[in-house]
Amino acid sequence: MASLSQWTLPKTPSSTLVLSSSSSLLSSLRGGSVASTDTDLPDTQQPPPQEEEVEDPVKKKELDLLQSYRLQQQMLLQLRGTYLGEALARRGLPIATVADVSTPEGLSPPQSIDWDCALSTESNPMSCLFSFDAEPGTKVIAPLGSTNWIGLSTLNRLRREDPTKVEPMWHTKYAILKSWFDAESEYSLLQHVGVQGFILNSILQGIRLQLVLGCTIVFLTVLFLPLLEYMANRFLVSSFFWSQWPKWYRFAHAALPLKIFIGQFTFGYLSKGFTMLTKHVKDILVEMECNLFETCIPLTVGVPDIAIPSKRNQHPPPSGPTSSEEEDEDEEDAQDLVEEEQEDGDEDDEEESDE
Repeated sequence: MASLSQWTLPKTPSSTLVLSSSSSLLSSLRGGSVASTDTDLPDTQQPPPQEEEVEDPVKKKELDLLQSYRLQQQMLLQLRGTYLGEALARRGLPIATVADVSTPEGLSPPQSIDWDCALSTESNPMSCLFSFDAEPGTKVIAPLGSTNWIGLSTLNRLRREDPTKVEPMWHTKYAILKSWFDAESEYSLLQHVGVQGFILNSILQGIRLQLVLGCTIVFLTVLFLPLLEYMANRFLVSSFFWSQWPKWYRFAHAALPLKIFIGQFTFGYLSKGFTMLTKHVKDILVEMECNLFETCIPLTVGVPDIAIPSKRNQHPPPSGPTSSEEEDEDEEDAQDLVEEEQEDGDEDDEEESDE
């Protein structure tokens, strides 16, 4: 067996060998490749074979300590990344969390499911998981083969306000969000809403609405900047502004910490105003999306005389008149005959009276 001195690279400190060996061992612990990365070195400077072991107990102990330190740092780095992902997901960013990749013990992961859509009317009211009874004239939706209906607009508002409450409505048995509201799903509702629905869905995802509103405000500010500058100049040289000098000169000559505090206070008010504006615009867009769903989503239950191309269990409408239409036509013909007979009888009575 070769000695440790034969493994030492020329003009290389002894710590390089320890770091290279520890890096290879750490890669093997993580399941990565253990091949050497020094492929660009000449053959005379290639590191020693990996099957050789360090016989020096001091260096072996140092190598074990280095490996333990690197493994601990790697675990801490992954833990920090997990905490950062959870924090960003709570702010609305589309980042997977621990709850997304874990399944409680004894439960199976949610499965993709198709949907059924029906219309709630006064003569045929439909139940709703969220509000007990759906409003007449609105559409309700449920997993295929299930009777757990929920209002279509109610479901859309719930997923926009708090998506974590959607799937527990069905005891986390179905992957509702991924099946019905993912553009890549074969059961997606978005395939029926067209370009307008796709644009609304894209804007309402994550923090895109805040970005769009921010860019819009900046664009309008730049567009009307000359007018804003003119109005600001006229206000700064107006008599009303300088007549209030005894009230605001203290703030103009205040210390720097007070000015910073005033700036933070003003920024807080502006931030609250922007949040209220975002919420108001979001409510308008969500309401538009709900109306679009109510209009475009086809019915699949309770309409046997309407053909739904997207569903397999529907039949084409009959080509000829139905039995109810034939009965109505017969009744109309009978009423016409009775009226004609009555008119003929009235004419005969008038002729007899004239004679």
